[in-house]
Amino acid sequence: MSKGLDPRPPARRVPASRGVAFAAVAAAGLAADLVSKAIVFDWPAKLTGEVVYWWWPGYAGIQTSLNQGALFGIGHGAVGVFAAVSVVAAIAIPVWLFYGRAAHDWWLTVTLALVMAGVLGNLYDRLGLHGEVWPDGHPLAGRQVYAVRDWILWQLNDQWRWPNFNLADAFLVVGAGTLLVRAWLEPHPEAERAPAQRPASEPAESATA
Repeated sequence: MSKGLDPRPPARRVPASRGVAFAAVAAAGLAADLVSKAIVFDWPAKLTGEVVYWWWPGYAGIQTSLNQGALFGIGHGAVGVFAAVSVVAAIAIPVWLFYGRAAHDWWLTVTLALVMAGVLGNLYDRLGLHGEVWPDGHPLAGRQVYAVRDWILWQLNDQWRWPNFNLADAFLVVGAGTLLVRAWLEPHPEAERAPAQRPASEPAESATA
């Protein structure tokens, strides 16, 4: 073999269908999140959080709130930090999928499309693109809102209530959960090959033993 030639086969190009699927799922998820927020936050008493519109009385309903933290209210007040993290994630996901060719995996493509929808949906809110202002009575009354709009309420009872969330949060949780399950169930080639490989230091068995 000539010096300098790479014996490895060239990397396979990611099919265009993966890019179409990724864009379609991410766009549909983002649209569902933003449209649902726009509809709910146009209702009366939208920013007070005092009114609950029950779907399933005592268990699930609609209650608006503005979250200046991350998923389910974690890290309250660190809007700028989470916005920056969201921008990094929005760049890293397509780079990993298409430049790193991870998009050859259909499940990974769709799952990360859901994550992308969640990232962009909440980033839109953190940048204040929704145009909401803080209501009267709030310390920031009249100022631009840089916070995520949450509206889904779920509880087991009045003592155990899950933090309000939105569709973007749901997409992030489903996507992350799918990645964890997939990583747990995915067979590891190194572990499968290990029993068949003999350590280099192990002496060969004697034919006359």
